[in-house]
Amino acid sequence: MPDQASPSITNPLRAAPNILTLARICLAPFLVMAMLDGRYMLGLWLFIVAGLTDALDGTLARLLRQRTVLGAYLDPVADKLLLSTLFLVLTYKGLIPARVTVLVFSRDLGILSVAAILYASVGRREFKPSIFGKASTFAQIVAVAAVLLERVCNTSGGVHGAANWVRQLAAIALDATMALAILSGLHYAWVVSRRTQHAPTNGGSGHGK
Repeated sequence: MPDQASPSITNPLRAAPNILTLARICLAPFLVMAMLDGRYMLGLWLFIVAGLTDALDGTLARLLRQRTVLGAYLDPVADKLLLSTLFLVLTYKGLIPARVTVLVFSRDLGILSVAAILYASVGRREFKPSIFGKASTFAQIVAVAAVLLERVCNTSGGVHGAANWVRQLAAIALDATMALAILSGLHYAWVVSRRTQHAPTNGGSGHGK
């Protein structure tokens, strides 16, 4: 009897990481509505909540040793969906330069293409992010947070010194986002070229040397 009861007790906890990831995805439309309505304080708080769910789902997955295939695919999708949507909306609102958003989207499309090439050539489904990719994501998070915080300071009549400091942080984060988007994109391209070069050629891919 105890053995049969234990799964029902542990399953809700083990599902928590994926539930938090799904919650982060569900936050995206509310963030978009807040941005479009100019409610930047609400948008900033929702973005902080989304960041907390991102930290919690990873922590829970490690503590519970519950790293599922669904979670492995769902977590980066949630991050990309949230960040890419915010970059688009903030560019539409004139708060982020279009060139930054173009670079971010070009990098993400490049990574998707690289993953497709790896899967087609060597049948590899796992494509772990590099240190440059993680740094790029971190720079995007800081950039969005700083842009929202700057907007909050401007609309709430905050201290000019604080607004200037936040403005400088936003400018640095946006420059870092562009630089890391290019660097991580080139690094992913280099990685896939090495992996496809050492891939086995038997199995009939139809492309000989």
